[in-house]
Amino acid sequence: MGPPYGAVLCDIDGVLRLWPTDAMPGVDRAYGLPEGALAATAFHPDRLLPAITGRVSDEEWREGIALALADRCGGWERARALVADWTAISGAVNQEMAALLTAVSRHVPVVLVSNATTRLESDLAALGLDGIALHVVNSSRVGVAKPDPEIYRIARERSGVPVDASVLFVDDTPRNVTAAEEAGLVARFFGETGDVLADLVSILPEGDRGAWTPVPREAAN
Repeated sequence: MGPPYGAVLCDIDGVLRLWPTDAMPGVDRAYGLPEGALAATAFHPDRLLPAITGRVSDEEWREGIALALADRCGGWERARALVADWTAISGAVNQEMAALLTAVSRHVPVVLVSNATTRLESDLAALGLDGIALHVVNSSRVGVAKPDPEIYRIARERSGVPVDASVLFVDDTPRNVTAAEEAGLVARFFGETGDVLADLVSILPEGDRGAWTPVPREAAN
């Protein structure tokens, strides 16, 4: 009997790359802004959606953030410095997930699927993650973002598996998980870490599973 899934589609931010919880609030404080100001400005849908669907570049998106914050943080140059300090925060690799996805990729195709700007590929290279998957589906390169069903179709197609194969999708955003289920994928919310690890480990041959000890779901919550 072969693996239970023909391919794995996996989110990046919040799953494979983890961000310090105090990163953006720390930048707010350093520049005298109320906590949440940077996040509210950067991730406002009217500003974020064009960046993650490729209508503006990462550089243009960040320039727009600086422009929007200039009056509040003491001028244009100070706002640009704020954005530069925020940009310099690179996040950290979730080493357990990276190692497990690397192991899984030896048996079934792994495709990373991310709502990201045009900077994603250089970020993955800097983190040493550019070779972890068969393909990277970056929303800013394909022009659609999760939870649009089209991005799941693209990712599944790039995995190269037959149309009737069972495909596992992992994400830390509930609405993306729901949309993936509606698109016909076996979708797992990364907050239920034990379930995710158990699913991924199940893809490995029995002799390779001993190194992995998935946390039971009730213990992970």
